[in-house]
Amino acid sequence: MLRRIREYQAVFGEFRRTFRTTGTLLPSSRPLSQALSKYVRQGSPSSGGDTSARRILEVGPGTGPVTRRIVASLRPTDQLDLVELNGTFVELLKGRFDREPPFKSVADRVRILHQPVQNLLGEEPYDLIISGLPLNNFEVDEVERILDVLRQLLAPGATLSFFEYIGIHRARAALSGRAQRRRIREVARVVGRFLDEGETKRDCVLTNVPPAWVHHVRNVKAQHRAADAQLSAD
Repeated sequence: MLRRIREYQAVFGEFRRTFRTTGTLLPSSRPLSQALSKYVRQGSPSSGGDTSARRILEVGPGTGPVTRRIVASLRPTDQLDLVELNGTFVELLKGRFDREPPFKSVADRVRILHQPVQNLLGEEPYDLIISGLPLNNFEVDEVERILDVLRQLLAPGATLSFFEYIGIHRARAALSGRAQRRRIREVARVVGRFLDEGETKRDCVLTNVPPAWVHHVRNVKAQHRAADAQLSAD
């Protein structure tokens, strides 16, 4: 309980100080965390799935509610990278991996990177990416850039999971001026186009505050390019 209170205090404090990049008053709920990490769980040994090593990336882990679900489902050979821009959250995450048993048990296979996700370009691709970035808070060109980077970081056939609050576009548009309404519409258009390219599943999490959609997007284009390259080689 004390840990949870500290998480709420940290998120609320950073929401007040850095609303644009924090994006929420509360940490992700258990149902939202479970939906975001579902493909990590489905591939864990207890699920009976493949047991090969995976590279997993979480972008914007915040205080670590989704991270907790991820580390509980890591395979013995999995590697996990956490990319967080907020220094307060970075220090909180480091403390969790130093002290809390579920985190500490996998700490030797985890990197906490205090940097923007764009700095990961050039890294080996990831088999799973989970993003908690508040895309609807960003400028249109930032959203385009972030989604492009995430697409490039996905291995062929890999899956990206991220969420949006249900009705957020309509609610914010109703409370905003003309320029903000235009920005919100353009962000929705950019995200919608990205989803059209490869969304394979969408989960509705009504028990989160506020309720949320969790989008799961597969890197189908890269998968097709890899298959075409293999056919050419043969």
